[in-house]
Amino acid sequence: MMIPAKLVSGGLALAGIVNLLPLMGAAGVDWLRSLYGFEITSPDLEILLRHRAVLFGILGLLLLAAVVRPGLRGAVGLAAAASMASFIAIALMVGGYGPAITKIVYADIIGLAALVPMGLSRFAPPHR
Repeated sequence: MMIPAKLVSGGLALAGIVNLLPLMGAAGVDWLRSLYGFEITSPDLEILLRHRAVLFGILGLLLLAAVVRPGLRGAVGLAAAASMASFIAIALMVGGYGPAITKIVYADIIGLAALVPMGLSRFAPPHR
């Protein structure tokens, strides 16, 4: 089964955007508060969340780079899928989360689904 290249590229771009959205949290507490909907009550939490924002920005940029650099797709796709799937799994295991985490779970489900065409294309026979 041949997976259309535009579907793979579009999925990578969508997953890249999903991962870039938290990057604005690196700009400070006000951005973090608007992203997550809760107060950042300590410098420790601020540092962790701002660093998280930077890491997601890096992952988002790598996903966007993979749109035009197919050699990046395997490793970047796997890293992004593992990141999103693990967040969903942790949220479901812990439970009791609020609306801010619910939004992130939904965004990660969308991002994970967007990576399916890329994942399937890795197993498709080569184009002849």
